[in-house]
Amino acid sequence: MRGVFITGTDTNVGKTVVAAAVMLRYRHEVPLRYWKPVQTGIRDPGSGIRDPGSGIRGDDDTSEVARLSRASDGEIVNCGVRLRDAVSPHLAARRAGMRIMVRSVTEKLKESDRSRSRWIIEGAGGALVPLNERETMADLMQALDLPVLIAARSTLGTINHTCMTIEVLRRRMLRVAGVVMVGEPNDENRLAIERYGAAEVLGQMPRFDPLTPEALDAWVHAEFDRSGVLFVGGLR
Repeated sequence: MRGVFITGTDTNVGKTVVAAAVMLRYRHEVPLRYWKPVQTGIRDPGSGIRDPGSGIRGDDDTSEVARLSRASDGEIVNCGVRLRDAVSPHLAARRAGMRIMVRSVTEKLKESDRSRSRWIIEGAGGALVPLNERETMADLMQALDLPVLIAARSTLGTINHTCMTIEVLRRRMLRVAGVVMVGEPNDENRLAIERYGAAEVLGQMPRFDPLTPEALDAWVHAEFDRSGVLFVGGLR
């Protein structure tokens, strides 16, 4: 399996918009498929497990990526763990009477991986968000063994949070594909992340207002990963 795993330094940092940006940037180079295996805060989660072919709902990150990237049905995999409470996955699962396991999540991906597409996989929260009493999102990253793209804030505190995330990933022998900073551009923070984290910042994404497919597409083709780092590092 090839592709990239998108994690964040925090929740609501911009992973979903970054995932849509990757789709827009590279879908003409290689076939891509987007998947978010675990999401909390879903208004209508049903049983907690969404099976393939159940359709794109209107209240989740999957539908937002589909909207922003103008994805076709074949580019979106809409299955996985979907939980009502907007809390950490391990707690949301416990409240729903479930247990999320890395092995079951990866098996679900194998069921969907019947093509030669490259995968854009979006995590929930950050690298050390717990999935159950012993496994975290980083364990899922290890199981999938994809290079990791980090979505980080551009504001005060991002140097520490981003460098800590980079260190956690590298200690687990995961390859950091790069960083996307989200928010008001901050060249000093960008240079510090590149120096102290030894990871390339592939773009400084503004907070779009309004957040439209057109605005994102214009930014992607003008600013995002202009040297093709992601293509060489995981998507090719």
